[in-house]
Amino acid sequence: MALRLETIRARAGTFDLTADLTVAAGQCVAVIGASGSGKSTLLDVIAGFRDPISGALRWDGTEITHLAPAERPISILFQDTNLFPHLTLQQNLALALNPGTGRLQRGDAERIDTVLARVGLAGFAPRRLSEMSGGQQSRAALARVLIQARPVLLLDEPFAALGPALKHEMLDLVSEVAQAENLTILLVSHDPNDARRFARQTIVVENGVVSPPQDTQTLLDNPPPGLRAYLGGR
Repeated sequence: MALRLETIRARAGTFDLTADLTVAAGQCVAVIGASGSGKSTLLDVIAGFRDPISGALRWDGTEITHLAPAERPISILFQDTNLFPHLTLQQNLALALNPGTGRLQRGDAERIDTVLARVGLAGFAPRRLSEMSGGQQSRAALARVLIQARPVLLLDEPFAALGPALKHEMLDLVSEVAQAENLTILLVSHDPNDARRFARQTIVVENGVVSPPQDTQTLLDNPPPGLRAYLGGR
């Protein structure tokens, strides 16, 4: 199984993005590059928010290029938690499970309790987001995407607003969950230390060109000129 981008070309206004790469199933991969390089456009194409001009997107050999976001085996977590602060955590997760009604169906309460325990929020189902700390809210947002049980998870800098210690804690939690659930994860980050901590492989996006995954340690220890300039000569 793999996520395959076959000669993808996409456009956002006058900006063009090209990508031809494969991410193996179960891999945690970082996506780094300067602001405006095309990282968010890449995630938009994978998630289904933007149709490519040409090329194909496949998961496990099945083409998903033109499927609606909800029909793809892909979930995405943004810096905005996409949770409703006036609802309880159980109600928020029920909406993720049943977007049309938000009503609990048979077995849903147990599923919610299980995923909350997985992210360290056992017993939090009755709480509202407004009653939680920033770290707890990040865990709740992670629970919201995990309960959808999709094999590919896109992380668009969801922990950027957290302090270093809490961000590291969340990255470690995502790594743990990814291994336990055999998730394929792409993490967009501006911080090369996130890539070192989280991802064995890293994708570089530069001026709209998406490079195939490379070994993170080797890449960051000896970056190509464009990445070196972005990293400030590190």
